[in-house]
Amino acid sequence: MDERTAILSRMFIILGLLLLIPFALGFQLLRVNYFEGDELRALWNKQAIDQIPIPAQRGNIYDANGTLLATNAVDYKLAFDPKVPNNGKIGVPQDKVKALTQKLASLTDKSAAYYQNKINSAPSQSRYIVLENNLSVIAKDEIKALNIKGVILEENYRRKYTFGSLAAHALGFVNHESNGRIGIEAFYNNELKGEDGLRQVRRDPFNRIFEYVGAPKKLPRDGYSLHTTIDAYLQAILEDELKAGVEKHLATYGTGIIMDPKTGAIKAMANYPTYDPNYPASSEEENRRNFAVSDMIEPGSTFKLVTAIAAVEQGLVDFDEVFETPDNGEVVIHDLTLRDHDPLGDLTFQEVIQKSSNVATAEIAMRMEPDVFYQYARNMGFGTETNIDLIGEVEGSLAKPYQWSLVTLPWMSHGYEIQTTPLQITQAYSAFANNGVMMRPYLVNRVEDKNGNVISEHEPVKIRRVAKESTVEKLLPIFESVVADSGTGDLAQVDGLRIAGKTGTAKKVVNGRYTNRYRGSFVGFFPVEVPKYVVFILLDEPKTSGYGGFTAGPIFKNVATRIAGLDSDIQRNMKNDEVFNPLTARMPLLKGLSKQQAEVLLTNLNLPYDTEGNAGYVAQQSPEAGTEISRENEIKITLSETYSTEEGEKVKEGFAEIPDLKGMNMRQATTLLTDLGLKTEIIGSGTVLAHYPRAGEWLREGYTVTVRGKARSLNSLTQVSNQ
Repeated sequence: MDERTAILSRMFIILGLLLLIPFALGFQLLRVNYFEGDELRALWNKQAIDQIPIPAQRGNIYDANGTLLATNAVDYKLAFDPKVPNNGKIGVPQDKVKALTQKLASLTDKSAAYYQNKINSAPSQSRYIVLENNLSVIAKDEIKALNIKGVILEENYRRKYTFGSLAAHALGFVNHESNGRIGIEAFYNNELKGEDGLRQVRRDPFNRIFEYVGAPKKLPRDGYSLHTTIDAYLQAILEDELKAGVEKHLATYGTGIIMDPKTGAIKAMANYPTYDPNYPASSEEENRRNFAVSDMIEPGSTFKLVTAIAAVEQGLVDFDEVFETPDNGEVVIHDLTLRDHDPLGDLTFQEVIQKSSNVATAEIAMRMEPDVFYQYARNMGFGTETNIDLIGEVEGSLAKPYQWSLVTLPWMSHGYEIQTTPLQITQAYSAFANNGVMMRPYLVNRVEDKNGNVISEHEPVKIRRVAKESTVEKLLPIFESVVADSGTGDLAQVDGLRIAGKTGTAKKVVNGRYTNRYRGSFVGFFPVEVPKYVVFILLDEPKTSGYGGFTAGPIFKNVATRIAGLDSDIQRNMKNDEVFNPLTARMPLLKGLSKQQAEVLLTNLNLPYDTEGNAGYVAQQSPEAGTEISRENEIKITLSETYSTEEGEKVKEGFAEIPDLKGMNMRQATTLLTDLGLKTEIIGSGTVLAHYPRAGEWLREGYTVTVRGKARSLNSLTQVSNQ
């Protein structure tokens, strides 16, 4: 074969191969369109069509009066693309960028330079620079009106808590996926979040999403709304007074609960320090803990309610019996020393509770078998969860009798060697206030859909009877006397309002040892005739005093006073009490009050008075507190500062005049000196017999007054009361 023939042969081969290509393409077209067309089209549809969720709206949360506490809000993220094509050129003109940054500055608390720097410092190829998050709808509209290319506005839905930190620990908060983390939001997460819907969309080769006509769609079911038992007004009162008390007494934290004893409904629940559930990450995790249900504490003397009920129902005490306590207020039990806060002398059963004697309470408890005492404590809800509708509740710790030591019974009788939660204590006193019937506490009254249809409704749950009606009738006057002038809860008194309750003071255990750090508490209910509110207050490590009556008692008083001002039924009863005998009145306790406070109190009671002295605090009063007097008799009050105007000008700033403290109890004296800016060193206990510096002398604020006292005997108390 010559060379020419070889070349032609190769050309024919190549030409033949080239002619095969159109035939192959044609065959593929026939196969795709006619032979396998349906299957391939189905496969393409399967790969190009996708389903994306349609988010359901989370349900709202309301208070007991229908006030909106939590809802959903929309805000916008603003991003900027500086490389967007604009009028045939790449990039946004600088005058447009300047207009954008200036508008943002006018809508936020940041400067235009801040936003300009964000744009300038972004990578050179960046086409998505986030300038601002959480812009409001109004701000979004103003930005959009600028009509600047390159502005990207993205819609975000978030949970909004209408009143910020109000009821934060009860409500809880949600995470970035809108799932509840703590509180009601977590417990009722399934009811609140609803069910997401689905919609069918197409995706192009670049994974961009497009809707198309006739695409199948499943609509979402929005979450149900919750109507809670929380009263926003009472919640605000509790939070205000708790914050003021924590700050005044320099406590590490405070906890408060308001409960309806008839139903178990929680009207308010607060902790301070608190947090804003709109921005939960901005607060420390410790501030987000709900101490009311998750903190285990030794309750101190508030637990004496259990001892009192058990002793009365077992017939182990006689109300006329006199309990003799040692002169030094101490007793040794199995080589451990048990002390009273002050030497209290001889006490009746009522005075044991009224003056909170640990020694006498232990004596009463040791008259019963450990199994019996344990059963009463267990029956009153200690050592088990209350089953409130909140996440994070602990059951506390109540050891079984076979685990007890020789001193467990006497120490547990006044609130040691047992771990409880604030809610358990509140529940126990609610049962006492409810004529001996314990109710389960709850926070959500009913669940509704978006159309107002009731999905479920809570019915008050009776747990058990914890005390006989006759027992409650006998003990009510005793616990009411705690809030009398001679009781440990005297600072919780509210004029015209009958209150029963108990103070609590307990040393804290740190690293397995009791320390000189205290928790002070007060729990009480009112009005005693028909109890409507049970209020519990706890302060952790108050620096001014460890006594619950001194620290938590005044907070309770302020809360109760403000609640009474909102409750027309209580106001009506208080007015009726005054009208009942318009010719006489009960002399109020004025010692320790400022001149203005005393004058306002006497004016409100329509009592005439005469004042001796120019300023300061009430040092003496006549008649004494508790005396029934005629409204026509003039009351004499003597103020601590009796200097003349000319003498007052010579007084150095930063000094305080020592008032006459003789005859006051230690709590009154401590309160008075604290308000004067002075410290107190107490030697002895009971009634003040002497103090240094003496009355009328001047002492620089912040210095210490030494106060000496001794408990009065039962005989002297009887003589005073008979005078």
